[in-house]
Amino acid sequence: MPASSHNSLGLYFSIPFCRAKCTYCNFASGVYPASDHARYVDRLLEDLANAPSWAESMQVDLPKQVDTIYFGGGTPVLLAPELFTRIFAAVRDRFQVDADAEITIECAPGQLSDETLASMAEAGVNRVSLGVQSFVDREAALSGRLHTRTQVLDDLRRLRAAGIANLNIDLLAGLAEQTMSSWRESLSVLAETGVPHASVYMLEIDEDSRLGRELISGGARYSAGLVPTDDAIARMYEDAILAFADAGLQQYEISNFAREGQASRHNLRYWQRRPYLGVGLDASSMLRSSVEEDRAVLRATTTDDLSGYLSNSEASSETAWLGSAQQLEEAWFLGLRCNSGVRIDDLRGEFGASAIEPPVDAARRLAADGLLIMEGDIVRLTSRGRLISNDVFAEFLGLASAVEMAR
Repeated sequence: MPASSHNSLGLYFSIPFCRAKCTYCNFASGVYPASDHARYVDRLLEDLANAPSWAESMQVDLPKQVDTIYFGGGTPVLLAPELFTRIFAAVRDRFQVDADAEITIECAPGQLSDETLASMAEAGVNRVSLGVQSFVDREAALSGRLHTRTQVLDDLRRLRAAGIANLNIDLLAGLAEQTMSSWRESLSVLAETGVPHASVYMLEIDEDSRLGRELISGGARYSAGLVPTDDAIARMYEDAILAFADAGLQQYEISNFAREGQASRHNLRYWQRRPYLGVGLDASSMLRSSVEEDRAVLRATTTDDLSGYLSNSEASSETAWLGSAQQLEEAWFLGLRCNSGVRIDDLRGEFGASAIEPPVDAARRLAADGLLIMEGDIVRLTSRGRLISNDVFAEFLGLASAVEMAR
């Protein structure tokens, strides 16, 4: 990655408030009293104000130029309009926000008030991501979503009327009672909306969600017994790729599809290892060392405990420094997420020829197994590789470190 690509910053704001906790959700979010909202924003702005001094103390670069801003959650649009106004005023006071910056807010359908929408548009929000998950009302209800298909379509109309046309819709493959027929119905409705971006996720089974814990324990709550099989979920994912391609939404990352020029600029910076500052509960940051000749990268993650976050005025984050070996591993498994793949010549220029030899050998083995494709100096996942991408990525862990230790 050329040094020039690191001169701008992405800002991520975590807003953890929800009206209801979805059964499949494994994020640090929940149902909290509205009285916490103003306190939380106070804390956010305190962290934002302290960011330059924190970065200086950690000896990392914090670019002042901002070209992407992302509000995730939770349900950020639950904040009162005046709280959004305060956040945006603080951002523009402390950073240089590009005139064409991509500014995204996640939105739960049916929960966007007219006042909040007007505040968003006035603040310069130009992209909205709708967490639809399913256009089949019963599937959405079983998973804890509070919206109907009609409400989603109405929100799309209102957003476009407000001048926000850069829209994403999330769908989730693996919901309780979901069938191939109902999944294709959701795909069809999404295509008919004409949105320029779509994201498709496959259900993750882990102990950090209520549904995941129930599936692990073999229970039946949250309709766990009605969740599709892994093979069915994989077929749903493959169906989505074909359906979206027919609708003009080309896959550019494992879970993301867009019309030409409409890829999420903020999310791309994660996969391209470009700097970002995360503010709020369980928010992550990636910043590069400011020490000359030091190529280390700092990763920091804020606490996921809301009461602890609200009561602690000090920086409350876990930090880890990544040396060149760990950065090379990330370059492989983050780069391979994108359909553009990994360019070996770029890695050779950044890390050196000897360091990349073991992962390139691993790539050749995986290509022989049909999980990767190597075209010149570009390495990409195959369709089968995307279905088991975590297994593919694991093959690159530790290889660069072994070379570094052997020197």
